Amino acid sequence: MSREDARSGPDHQSPGAGPSGWRLLGAPPPEREERISRTVGLRVLRLPGSRRVLIVAGSVDRLRELAADPFAVTPFRVVTVVVAWWRRPRQGWSGAIGPLPRVLSHQVSFPRLRRGSATVTVRLAQALPLRDILRAVLPAVGSASPLPAPVSADLTSHGRPPAYLPATGAVALRELPLSSDIRAHDVVLEHGGPAPRDGYGDDGPPYGIGFRTGPHGLTAPAAVLIDARRINPRGRRADASRPDAPRVRLDFGPAGRGLGGRLNGTGPDATTLATLRQVGVVECPQVPATAPVETAALLVQLAATGAVLHAPKLPAPVADLIVPELRDIITGPAPAGDELAMEARSVRQRRAALRGHATDFALPRIAAGRFPELGRPPTVSALLATRRPEMLAGALDAIIGQTYPELEIVLCLHGIELPAEIRARLAGCGRPVEVLEVPDTISFGEALGAATRRANGTLVTKFDDDDSYGTEHVWDLVLARQYSGATLVGKGSEFVHLETLGITVRRPSGVPEADGELVAGGTMLLARGDLEAVGGWRPVPRSVDFGLLERLRQAGAVIFRTHPLGYVYHRRDSGHTWDPGQNYFLEAAHTRWTGIPEDAFANPPQPAGEPLALH
Repeated sequence: MSREDARSGPDHQSPGAGPSGWRLLGAPPPEREERISRTVGLRVLRLPGSRRVLIVAGSVDRLRELAADPFAVTPFRVVTVVVAWWRRPRQGWSGAIGPLPRVLSHQVSFPRLRRGSATVTVRLAQALPLRDILRAVLPAVGSASPLPAPVSADLTSHGRPPAYLPATGAVALRELPLSSDIRAHDVVLEHGGPAPRDGYGDDGPPYGIGFRTGPHGLTAPAAVLIDARRINPRGRRADASRPDAPRVRLDFGPAGRGLGGRLNGTGPDATTLATLRQVGVVECPQVPATAPVETAALLVQLAATGAVLHAPKLPAPVADLIVPELRDIITGPAPAGDELAMEARSVRQRRAALRGHATDFALPRIAAGRFPELGRPPTVSALLATRRPEMLAGALDAIIGQTYPELEIVLCLHGIELPAEIRARLAGCGRPVEVLEVPDTISFGEALGAATRRANGTLVTKFDDDDSYGTEHVWDLVLARQYSGATLVGKGSEFVHLETLGITVRRPSGVPEADGELVAGGTMLLARGDLEAVGGWRPVPRSVDFGLLERLRQAGAVIFRTHPLGYVYHRRDSGHTWDPGQNYFLEAAHTRWTGIPEDAFANPPQPAGEPLALH
């Protein structure tokens, strides 16, 4: 039977309560891959009287959609998943199922070529909820690594899973399981009725803190949340920011057929997400004041895809549920005629939506009153290894100026001493700093290894001393690591500043918001544990970035390239180990500017009259 047949009934709005649905009008026709995926759709076929199910999905997006559906709490013992249109994250990659209790056997088969059908079959000794099985199946068909953290809470939904619940969250349909040895639940989401009591019960410590919740967020305190692993800018087309990119209109009204859904559903489905990847602007002239949580959640979800959302009139009940940063962006007009300005607007918007409303970031902030450490994002160590003292001031300013709050600076002086003025600058920068000196007789790879040894962050990222970075660069990488689930994330070197000519060019450099083979070495971010698990940096004098990427590929890692804004690669007359000459970049360029365009950094808007700081 179809997924609609299998789905449990939603909470219906009362008559006269306002629009029950939404639609996107004027949508462009689907592209070839989506036409195939849409034809297959999502089919759930159950064998009557058994705990067996066959799931045929047109894409991995549709699998994620099923995991968010209330039907996914149904237990099964034998599950076969067929992804009809599947593509390997990169050539030669193969995945495996994740941890799953009571497995008797499993089988994974991939197409002979890079594209085709992928099939995963799992047989269990005892039936488990389908969402738990899908959580184990997803790593076999794509990247699914959770964002590493030094401390995190066990999250349990008591009742039907809300649309924003990550796949790692547990679901308890009946009484909350207890444990006499350790608190069974840290954060509990309670559907309907009073919020669960904080602290300890008479029979032991059942949970730490509880919240009342609905499908799209908390009701006490009021907050809109989204599952960023399911709804994000992944796959957004590079040409969606062009002036001639499709524009659509968001209308609210009765729930019906077409590109849209119910306000109290799980949000944009796989078909809508595929459409939004090629849409430039979503115009929303009227926003209803009724069902404010569901309406605000839809706007946040659309914003998180990267399609530029313009909603100039937000009723107060809806506006109050959207974080101020995102609210200010979506109520402002969309840029007209400037492709780079449109792309920068898209990046600022998706960034605000993800860090302001993604469950992995927003819910820990809300629970920080009970668990203060949860409100802090993962710690990041910025590695800067240099043997050029003249580059130190600018490179360190780029790191110090980052908006990411949990950032440590690890400065490795490769055969040089620390100037007194730089020492004073570091002492007053307000960030944790590690400074080490290594002799110039060791290789650059060994110098980076020494810096990594001194790093205290859960994640590490590499900065190059001669490139420019936007102030939100580290945030971009952490967000991409969260929603992509990749082992390593980075940006492409699309923006190249030719210093002798005083111009910046933009050239093709891989597909953004997609799995790939390469990223710019000065943008790589990964967990320190993953870096060390593959052997760390190679002790080579040059091409250390390529050496690490090759080790990761051989270990089966997934590499993800996010958008290119916020990073500008610099070329000079000399000092590059790889030097094809300036004509190489000029001939490949499709756009050029005098100097460095401000929107290439996609920084937050500057206050009027304040000069732009470029590092």
